[in-house]
Amino acid sequence: MWECPLRWGSSLARTGYTLPVFAVAAAKMALIHLLESTNSQISVTVDLMTTEADIPIYQVAAIEATSALAITLSDPGDNLDLTRNTPIWAWVKLSEYQGQALILEAGAGLGKTTTGKPAIYQYARRLFEANLLPLIPVEQTATVCIILPEGRQLAQRTSNEAFGILEGLALLGTSGISQPLSAADHLEEFRAILQNKVKSSPNLVFCIGNNGQQVAQRLSIPEQVIVPTGNWIGALLVEAGLYQAQSVLLIGYQGKLIKLAAGIFNTSSHIADAKLEIISAAVIQVGGDLQIAQAVLNTKTADMAYKYLLEIGLAESVFAALAEKISYKAQDYVGKYAGVLLKVGTVLFDRKGEVISQEATALSLINSIRT
Repeated sequence: MWECPLRWGSSLARTGYTLPVFAVAAAKMALIHLLESTNSQISVTVDLMTTEADIPIYQVAAIEATSALAITLSDPGDNLDLTRNTPIWAWVKLSEYQGQALILEAGAGLGKTTTGKPAIYQYARRLFEANLLPLIPVEQTATVCIILPEGRQLAQRTSNEAFGILEGLALLGTSGISQPLSAADHLEEFRAILQNKVKSSPNLVFCIGNNGQQVAQRLSIPEQVIVPTGNWIGALLVEAGLYQAQSVLLIGYQGKLIKLAAGIFNTSSHIADAKLEIISAAVIQVGGDLQIAQAVLNTKTADMAYKYLLEIGLAESVFAALAEKISYKAQDYVGKYAGVLLKVGTVLFDRKGEVISQEATALSLINSIRT
């Protein structure tokens, strides 16, 4: 079928496919079902333009004479991906030609851009065209509506809003193959980048995620000092110390980076997730009462906690305290494991990529890096 084994330590890791592949597979099956009412396929072949993928289809049915719905489940292979087993629905309707053969729409759970367009990006659109256009009858238009029933909920665990993707997940990427990399693979890649960049600059900037890099760019920080970290912040801080870096500026989404304030230096949610507890402790630290701390604990996400504190006027002091504690904890961590003094500054931003806190060391580091 569609497993491709790769070495992952002593075991075998399995490749999977990216979200656009499953959306296209469901749409292709729904269209085939419309064209061949006796179709009994349980999988569909998707042309990835470099290879092919056989994708299982779990349900397909006609809605009326001119429309059908097909459902599949996302399988990213052996990757820590929040879309694993996410249902993808594709509703396809055939109609008289409307000036274009294929129309793509965003249903519930598929995000939209700030201009209201479906968050279906270039590679995904090319996949839809390669797989559906050859099947659409002459002088007809196929309207495809992709629905992700769990999309809105899952999007709350991403930084989509920082990239202008609203109300759900996006169909993006540059490849249909989801290649599994072990944690060690990622760490070695980031270590190599750090070791190369520290040779030319002793002052580094750690960006947590692609959104961290976008914030760094808006702060006019040069690319040659930026080091990606993934979730391996602690290991890379120690690496920076061992390679005689003088300072590290941490830039990250508050719901991710605040874990360092509690001494959690691998920020993967699969290892530890105490964001609300950390924020509520900071509420008490800055003089807030137990009722406010409890209200923070009752929110569902770090973003909701931040918005609540913003409404009652405590956000600035709470996140200032957290930024200072992150810097202190990071410096202490490097001192403990590398035996050196490394100056650390912290910049926190919200879901929209807006900076919400940057302590004094961070401001000093930003100014020195720019010059």
